[in-house]
Amino acid sequence: MKKTFTIVVFLFISFSALAQMPHDAIYMPKNTACLAVSYGNSSWKEYWENTLLRENLNMGKHTTQNVMPMLAVGVSDKLNVIIGLPYITTKTSAGNLMGQKGFQDFSAWIKYKLVEKDGLALHGALGASVPASNYVAEFLPMSIGLGTKTATGRIVASYYHKSGAYFTGSASYIFRSTVKIDKDGYQAYNKVYNTDIVAVPNATDARAAIGYSKKAIVTELFAERFTCVGGDNIRRNDMPFITNNMQSTSIGWYGKFQPKNIGANARIAYVTNGLNVGQSMSYSLGILYQFNSLKLLKQKN
Repeated sequence: MKKTFTIVVFLFISFSALAQMPHDAIYMPKNTACLAVSYGNSSWKEYWENTLLRENLNMGKHTTQNVMPMLAVGVSDKLNVIIGLPYITTKTSAGNLMGQKGFQDFSAWIKYKLVEKDGLALHGALGASVPASNYVAEFLPMSIGLGTKTATGRIVASYYHKSGAYFTGSASYIFRSTVKIDKDGYQAYNKVYNTDIVAVPNATDARAAIGYSKKAIVTELFAERFTCVGGDNIRRNDMPFITNNMQSTSIGWYGKFQPKNIGANARIAYVTNGLNVGQSMSYSLGILYQFNSLKLLKQKN
């Protein structure tokens, strides 16, 4: 019998532990920056093969780990630039699939506060990513990424009350490039394609969070939804492929404590339902350092 596999979604791992993220309403002030380094872990035993939730004893528990350095820079009080580059490893607890490791995709974002009045604000963000190494994208679920270049547009709405309570909601559309694979052909959509160029489905994501932020403390509960725009399903008892329609709904908690320049944060999330994805539990822990590099430079000059 063929071994059965499933897909790992890397979207939410990529921005799991930064104090200022492309989907929130937090900004670094002008001439300041925040460096964050996080460790993330995501694992699952069961997955959705199309809509069927099942497991594969030949593979056991699948685990993805990542180390993510990220930097957020305040170009102005309303404009931030965010960059990141994760190092990812994958492994399974059973079977003979070889785990993969390496730098995944370099990502860069700009986030701008469009308008703000009486605690209500509207923000826009633009992001892009490119593979940072020559990893094998089609070797799912062991691959460290999907190998596609992306361009993302995001809109964020937020409300902050003077008590510290806040709400944020965001929605994005993700454009994905084609991918060149290490095969002369592939099967997808119940057809055989005699080419090494694969069209990866575009995607959307949405997020809502309610929380409290006051002085050194941030804590929030959130829900996230990721959906491919089209795509096919994992065939019965077959391997996944980068054309698959991946969908997932996650709930979780995020918290940060940063009394001064140095801080720490944590995040935990669980996939409650999905399509062609693993039912994963993920967590991340990060350390933060905020500094005023441009101001210090000006003082020295």
